This record gives sequence, C-alpha cells and structure tokens, in this order.
Amino acid sequence: MVLGDSLSAGYGMAQSESWVGILQQRWQQSQPQITLVNASISGDTTQGALNRLDGVIERHQPTVVFVELGGNDGLRGFTPNTISDNLTQIIARLQQQGIVVALSQVRIPPNYGPRYSEMFAEVFPQLAEQHQITLVPFFMEQIIGDDSLMQGDGIHPNRAAQPMIADIMEPHLLALLEQVTIAKTEGKE
Repeated sequence: MVLGDSLSAGYGMAQSESWVGILQQRWQQSQPQITLVNASISGDTTQGALNRLDGVIERHQPTVVFVELGGNDGLRGFTPNTISDNLTQIIARLQQQGIVVALSQVRIPPNYGPRYSEMFAEVFPQLAEQHQITLVPFFMEQIIGDDSLMQGDGIHPNRAAQPMIADIMEPHLLALLEQVTIAKTEGKE
C-alpha cells in the first residue's frame, strides 16, 4: 500500500495514470499475487494520514506500506518536530500491526530557506534510523529539474513523468515485498 499525498495520488490526472496506477496495471500481469493499493490523497498532511490510518489499515490489511508524506506539511510551514511526531505515530501504528514500513525521503522547494529546508529534510533519515525502516530516495529528484516532466505549478509531476516514477519506484517496492517473503520463510523454519 502507498500512503501518500498528491505526488502518489496522481494530482491532475486519473488515478490509473499515476505511477502507482501504472505499477498496479504492470503487476497484474507480471506479479498477479501482489495487490497494490493506492491510499494516497492529494493535499494530505501527516496529521490527515494519521487521522485516517486505522480505517485504511482495517479496510486494506496491508503487509507493506510505503509512506510518502510530509511535503504538504513543509509547504504549510509546519515545524519539523510536528512532522516527525506525526510520522512516528504512523510508523509505530503500522509496525504494531506487523506491517513492513518504508519511508520516502521528501524535499521541499528551496524558497523556504536553507535552515528550514535542511531541518525538514533531516526528519526522514532520522526516523528511518530510529525505527529501523527503509528510507527510499525521493523519486522527484530525477523529475523536478525537467520542465517537460512537470505540471505548470512546478510542484507536481505530469503524465509523462508517471512511467518514469513507476520505473524508479518498482525496484524499491519489490525489495520491500522481498523482506516480507524472507521474514515469512524464516518464521516457518
């Protein structure tokens, strides 16, 4: 399951056109045993995702969750401590359910100033280390500098970028699924 914001929800396009939708379609053919759920909502904050998390877990019962949140918090100027606290609660709730968690590195535009931008960016590796979870590089790093891959707002990837993001993310998500397979195999021995 992907628990994210507009970058994963496919802002400005049909959900099936998002990178998650592309992977859903791809895996129906190549990995039919995997069901990929997109629980991302455009505009979502860490608090919003935390508020809806229990219902999402109950509805979808994921074994792996990729958390791609925090960008909207940063754009709204929320303190890094608030972002960290919310993400900590999200990670803890998922782990308490035995769910494998991975966290996306997230960055915000540089116009928020170097001090805030650095403090914001440090939240994600700190949490990954603290909770011993995988930190996935920010998939937008390879997209954001190319105007042909961005929507007019300069923040959201366009349709042309979605297959590229799917290609970037697929090995990371498959590696997480492999962790679950290994854990189940080791648990049975």
